[in-house]
Amino acid sequence: MVQFSPVTEWLTQADDVGHKFALMFVAVALFVIVMGAILLAVDRPKRVPPWVVPVAFLGPTILGLGFGLVYPGLRTIWASLFDRTGENFVGLDNYATAFGEEAFQVVLRNTLMWVILVPIVATFVGLVYAVLVDRTRFEYLAKTLVFLPMAISMVGASIIWKFVYEYRPDQPNVNQIGLLNQLLVWIGLEPQQFLLNPPVNTLFLIAVMIWIQAGFAMTVLSAAIKAIPDDIVEAARLDGLHGIGMFRHITVPSIRPALVVVVTTIAMGTLKVFDIVRTMTGGNFGTSVVANEFYTQSFRIREIGLGAALAVILFVLVIPLVVYNVRQLRLSEDIR
Repeated sequence: MVQFSPVTEWLTQADDVGHKFALMFVAVALFVIVMGAILLAVDRPKRVPPWVVPVAFLGPTILGLGFGLVYPGLRTIWASLFDRTGENFVGLDNYATAFGEEAFQVVLRNTLMWVILVPIVATFVGLVYAVLVDRTRFEYLAKTLVFLPMAISMVGASIIWKFVYEYRPDQPNVNQIGLLNQLLVWIGLEPQQFLLNPPVNTLFLIAVMIWIQAGFAMTVLSAAIKAIPDDIVEAARLDGLHGIGMFRHITVPSIRPALVVVVTTIAMGTLKVFDIVRTMTGGNFGTSVVANEFYTQSFRIREIGLGAALAVILFVLVIPLVVYNVRQLRLSEDIR
C-alpha cells in the first residue's frame, strides 16, 4: 500500500466538511500569493529582467496545462496499455477489444450516429429558424423560446424528455402521462416504449440533444445573417434573387465561417455526450456511447485499462474537429 506523508495525506484526503473548507481556503490563499507576486513583479519592471514578466504570466498557465491536461493525458494513454489491475502490460489488447467486440461496436455505432445527426440537424433547424424569424414582428420572442433549452442542464432536459417518452400499458383506466404516447392514443394508435428498442431508441435520445443545440445554432447564425452587408442583399434582389435563391446563393455562402464554427462546436460537444444517455437509459437497451461506456468501464466495472482505452479513443476523435475548427478560424481572420 502506498504511504503518504502527513502533509500529502492532509492535502488529498478530506473526510469532513471543515477539512474541505480548510483546503479551499489554502487553495485561495495560494492563488492570492501567486497573483500578488506576479502583480508586484509587473509594477516593478525596472528591477527585473524583461523575460521575467512573460514567464510570470505564462508560467502558471503552462504548469496548469501540464499538470491538469498533459500529464493526465499521457497517464491515461499509458494506463490503456495495461489490464484491469494496472499491473500487467497487455499492449493494444484493450483497443482490440474496443473495436472488435460486438458490444463495443454498438457503442461506436451509436457515437457515430450522434456525431453525424446532431450537428447536421441542429444546425439546419437553427439556420432555417433564424432565416424565418429574421426581422419579423415577434423575432425576439421567437428566438427566446428556441434559446431557452440552452439554459437547462443536460440532466434537466433529459428528465423533461423522459416524461415526454413515458409509457403506460394500453389498458382500461390507465391514462398516459407521456406526451408522445398520449398523442398516439388520441389518433387511435397503441402507445410505444420509445427508449427500449434499438437502434431507434438512440434517435429519440438524439432528439433531446438537437432540441438543446438548435438554440445555440440559431443564435450564432442569426448574428451572422444580420452581419451580411445590405448592399449585397440589395444587389442580389436587383438581380432577381428572392426566397430560396437568396438563401442558397447569398445567405449560406456569406455565413459559411459561422456555419463551420457551429457544426464543429456542436460535433465536439456531441462526442462528449454523457448526461443524456446516463439519465434517460443508463446506457442500457443498446444506447451507450463512448463517454458513457468509459464511465461504466472505469468506475462501475473497474476495468481501468479498457476505460482508459475508451478515453483515448474519445480524445483522438475530438482532435480532428479541434484542428479543423482552428484552421477555419484562422482562414476567417486572414480574409478579414
